[in-house]
Amino acid sequence: MTLPEILAIALVAAVCVTLMAGYPVAFTLGGVSLAFALFGHLLGVFDLTFLGAFPQRVFGVMTNEVLLAIPLFIFMGVMLERSRIAEDLLETMGRLFGPLRGGLGISVVIVGVLLAAAKGVVGATVVTMGLIVLPAMLRFGYDKRLAAGTVAATATLAQIFPPATVLVLLGDQLSNAYQSAQLSKGIFAPKTVSVSDLFAGAIVPGFALVLLYIFFLIAMAIFFPKSSPAMPPDPAAPVGFAMARKLAEVLVAPLLLILAVLGSILGGIATPTEAASIGAVGAILLAARKARLSEIIGPTAIKAAQITTLIFVILIGATLFSLVFRGLGGDDLVHRSLDNLPGGPAGAVFAVMIAMFFLGFVMDAFEIIFVVVPIVAPVLLGMPGVDPVWLGVMMAVNLQTSYMHPPLGPTLFYLRGVAPPEVTTAHIYIGIIPFVAIQLLCLVVLWFLPALATALPRALYGG
Repeated sequence: MTLPEILAIALVAAVCVTLMAGYPVAFTLGGVSLAFALFGHLLGVFDLTFLGAFPQRVFGVMTNEVLLAIPLFIFMGVMLERSRIAEDLLETMGRLFGPLRGGLGISVVIVGVLLAAAKGVVGATVVTMGLIVLPAMLRFGYDKRLAAGTVAATATLAQIFPPATVLVLLGDQLSNAYQSAQLSKGIFAPKTVSVSDLFAGAIVPGFALVLLYIFFLIAMAIFFPKSSPAMPPDPAAPVGFAMARKLAEVLVAPLLLILAVLGSILGGIATPTEAASIGAVGAILLAARKARLSEIIGPTAIKAAQITTLIFVILIGATLFSLVFRGLGGDDLVHRSLDNLPGGPAGAVFAVMIAMFFLGFVMDAFEIIFVVVPIVAPVLLGMPGVDPVWLGVMMAVNLQTSYMHPPLGPTLFYLRGVAPPEVTTAHIYIGIIPFVAIQLLCLVVLWFLPALATALPRALYGG
């Protein structure tokens, strides 16, 4: 191993250690990378002319049309926080399934799916459900661990269901990596993989994950009935036709928004960026039914701008990291390491999945997408038999797991911040463990049944 490659490994280790020390992500990525670039230059193993490409890369990031969908989807999610859709859905679904043992938990999962597809932002979904759903489950006698785990896992579905922000960013990175892998093999008219492909590929695995959650809740209700009791009947609750009418009222608006956004993307009518603008306008209209726009549109715009800025600053820091890592020969090191693993392409993908899972203990999903994926994806996609959509969906499910497994899963911190005082950190950590196991089971199923991720994109777009 050469000195530059040793520095490349030290760069990755230094970033991980600095992140664990609590320093801001964006400045850690940029600052540590710049320090290693200067140190490498002093040792004569890094050419500072590499950094001349940095402004052009930043300009490319800021003018990337696909990434324009990010602020629009975030605006849509934040605006829907103000529309009280979650409250209406939970109340109605709770009355529909609540008389069944475990029914409220099932209602939470269904509401979580709709919110995930409508919002696409994990933080907003966790906070909304933590404030509304968790107190309701505790009030009706649910076990604190089961309630906390259900809310955390369900809210994190916003990580895998389109139009998840993570899928947009992952799709953009994989698109670049897939083209790079083909060009390296001398294919100068490369095939492409788009965000739309990844959206389509994530739908079936996402619903499979939801079914596994529901089966788990049903099992808990059967074998541990005290953990998830039935809701007592409410004499004032609507029944029969009145209940059906109420259900239709609360479902029509979010379903129309979801169909408008996802339907236009999957149907090839609009790009993800164009569909995001449709979703933003639709969210404004839904929020206008519940509150005065003059009261909410300002705070909404400020919060959306803050979240968007955070993501793009991390992306810029990751761009500098990637540039320095490549300048130190890290790409060649990764390529050789993955090529020499036993098991061929399958062994390489397995190793990357394991690494991403453990990196989730110390790194955020955005950091893994911006730092790890650009390094390993071109190598993996250059191997025979590795489908880019399947790889992307595997990574997305893995990243969703990293969002909620202890001790540093962001979802757990979001929930801890809004949970009632009687729900402790231990309740949240223990409660999420069965759902992390379900996530890993989903990864195993996807490993052996890749058609779950690839069949729908092929049916829609061919190839």
